[in-house]
Amino acid sequence: MSDTHLLITENIDVWTTAIKKRSSQGRGSNKKIELTGIKKLRELIFELAVRGKLVSQESCDEPASELLERLTNKKSLIAKSGKFSELKTKEALKLDGLFEIPSTWKWCHLNDIAAIARGGSPRPIKSFITDSEDGLNWIKIGDSTRGSRYITETEQKIIKEGLVKTRQVYPGDLILSNSMSFGFPYILKISGCIHDGWLLLRTPENDLNKIFLCNLFMSTYAKKAFTNAASGAVVQNLNADKVKLLAIPLPPLAEQHRIVAKVDELMALCDQLEQQTEDSITAHQTLVETLLATLSNSESPAAFNQNWTRIAEHFDTLFTTEHSIDQLKQTVLQLAVMGKLVPQDPSDEPASELLERLTEKKSLIAKAGKFSELNTKNALKLDHLFEIPSSWKWCHLDDIAAIARGGSPRPIKSFITDSEDGLNWIKIGDSTRGSRYITETEQKIIKEGLVKTRQVYPGDLILSNSMSFGFPYILKITGCIHDGWLVLRTPEDDLNKIFLCNLFMSTYAKNAFSDAASGAVVQNLNADKVKLLAIPLPPLEEQHRIVKKVDELLTLCDQLKSRLSEAQTTQLHLANTLVKQAVN
Repeated sequence: MSDTHLLITENIDVWTTAIKKRSSQGRGSNKKIELTGIKKLRELIFELAVRGKLVSQESCDEPASELLERLTNKKSLIAKSGKFSELKTKEALKLDGLFEIPSTWKWCHLNDIAAIARGGSPRPIKSFITDSEDGLNWIKIGDSTRGSRYITETEQKIIKEGLVKTRQVYPGDLILSNSMSFGFPYILKISGCIHDGWLLLRTPENDLNKIFLCNLFMSTYAKKAFTNAASGAVVQNLNADKVKLLAIPLPPLAEQHRIVAKVDELMALCDQLEQQTEDSITAHQTLVETLLATLSNSESPAAFNQNWTRIAEHFDTLFTTEHSIDQLKQTVLQLAVMGKLVPQDPSDEPASELLERLTEKKSLIAKAGKFSELNTKNALKLDHLFEIPSSWKWCHLDDIAAIARGGSPRPIKSFITDSEDGLNWIKIGDSTRGSRYITETEQKIIKEGLVKTRQVYPGDLILSNSMSFGFPYILKITGCIHDGWLVLRTPEDDLNKIFLCNLFMSTYAKNAFSDAASGAVVQNLNADKVKLLAIPLPPLEEQHRIVKKVDELLTLCDQLKSRLSEAQTTQLHLANTLVKQAVN
């Protein structure tokens, strides 16, 4: 065994101990929590603003009761001039006891302070779209930007003849999304027309702060109310009359302005904190990826020792996110593929002798199973891909596995059966990401379908070769595979199939599969190119040792990730509790 491999093996034991220690401590990163915490902080700010707990009340402010009288009168004039329909009754919602508000505030209905109407669409809308500069702005949901208060331009315009089937709006109007992602408010900076995916709220000028109203709509209180007001079995829409009955906690006008200023100030701080957190996450990911890459790229014992020491000294701060733990897993797999995970044993049968035996047995398997063989292997050189131990041997995947693509009898519906005698029809959906095995199928096909597909057996390894290609699974069942799979049938007892699965999940193999994939829209693995995949083959006994070590390390990584998730759940629960305490 070379000095490099001995040194790496010794440090892997330290690594194992470090992961165990890290896993048992259960410390989790605050990065994900920080982003979620900032979101909770924003929600809390809006909720405190709605409840009169964000700024102080001033005795010199005009009481909201007097403001409400003025707003109601002016809103009635707006409704009449704009031909807004009025509610006939307000008995559907009581205004008392929703939550406590300051004595200077006043509960009212949204309909008391805003004329409300639904937009409309001239149909077919394509007949009304125009490129003319004289057209009316056609305001769609896509013209809004989540996080912005304003809509300033539109992608499309409609001809003036469409006005009779829509609702015209003007700068200063507030519109509220009332379909799909409903309840999001925007203030218009332009004139135009709105379709029925919007509600228009037109409020008196100078007597109501529209931004205060926007902030209110973004509060948890309003979102719950909107959800209760939404109707529709598939697509949820806001019912305009129910929105009119939304109970509004109305502050004095001067306090509205103070609230808006304070919310803006706090949201700006949240923006800064969020950006700092995002920058920190990006920097953390880059650091982890860079440091882990140095392990597989180390060219000498001294370089590996230096690189490992740098990681080991900061293990508790490096592997604190799901992403970093996933990167750690990938490094484990990559080191396994390169012969750097377990020591080489000089008493092991060399891989060169193993390869001769595998090649002979694989040829027999290919003939018995009618697998096509490659005529040439010149397409890929086997030297210098990366350094492997002297007891290992480079080979092509086709040397050690008979490989063929599945097939589908068509139309497949004609072959599906509920009979217990049917053949298991193995689809991509029968696999579970993270599991090595496929143990059952949802569907079966009749035996007549065999002529158009490929039968597979327990112990066969199948590889996804469409959409999410390159994921390996070992079969526990007999069945048939469609053309979304490749089957790899290998000699029994002379190749560790789990070692092969681990190899396919390594960065090396993933990159090779990406190079072998073809297709303009849906990428598929080319079977002949997969046959030419260069395989770093260890002695059989070392394959078993590698599989055992990989299982040990990946299990510890999973435990570490689980404890991280538990810590995050606990912190989120604490955050929710603190928010509830703050608003009650």
